[in-house]
Amino acid sequence: MIHVKSFTFNPFSENTYVLYNPQRQCVIIDPGCYEPSEKLEITTFIKDNKLNPVRLLNTHCHIDHVLGNKYVAETFNLQLSIHKSEKMLLDAAVDYGANWGIFMEASPSPATYIDEKSVVDFGKSQLKILHTPGHSPGSICFYSEVDKFVISGDVLFRTSIGRTDLPGGNHDQLLRSISDIMFALPDDTVVYSGHGPSTTIGYEKEHNPFMQSVR
Repeated sequence: MIHVKSFTFNPFSENTYVLYNPQRQCVIIDPGCYEPSEKLEITTFIKDNKLNPVRLLNTHCHIDHVLGNKYVAETFNLQLSIHKSEKMLLDAAVDYGANWGIFMEASPSPATYIDEKSVVDFGKSQLKILHTPGHSPGSICFYSEVDKFVISGDVLFRTSIGRTDLPGGNHDQLLRSISDIMFALPDDTVVYSGHGPSTTIGYEKEHNPFMQSVR
């Protein structure tokens, strides 16, 4: 069984996730830790639970999701994996942050690229990768079929969807990603979003106002 621990970090109230299994191996997804207290919080959780970090992953590379990439990579000796279509956004994050008055250390470059043909294995656990563009070109979700959850990044929120007015966004593409890919998952799949509370696929099918016209 994969356990999901969430943290809410940085001025954008971004959700960072640590996924860990009975073998005590863990993956860190979208580390947004920015302030020293936030970096201490995630490090303390990992050390107190005797976890062994083995993967560093980004659902996408907008600044709020990559602020802690360098810290996590160096602290736990991890290499970064992203979708190749996100490299441009990752490279622009430092300059983009400066426009918001947020000054960050540049993220390490990705060591590997992952897509819908890849899987993330850690211990006896596995995450499937769903390519769900629209919020950004290389947005990906991490899906556990066994444990019935998906880490959705900024694709799907509780009664909302990701914004598409940032560089690389495409509203029609995002709606297709949700309707064709995410809504194909079982209704009881828990959705852990990049911001805000969790939800389920079934709930969003019934109550998400942005998707009613698509259905």
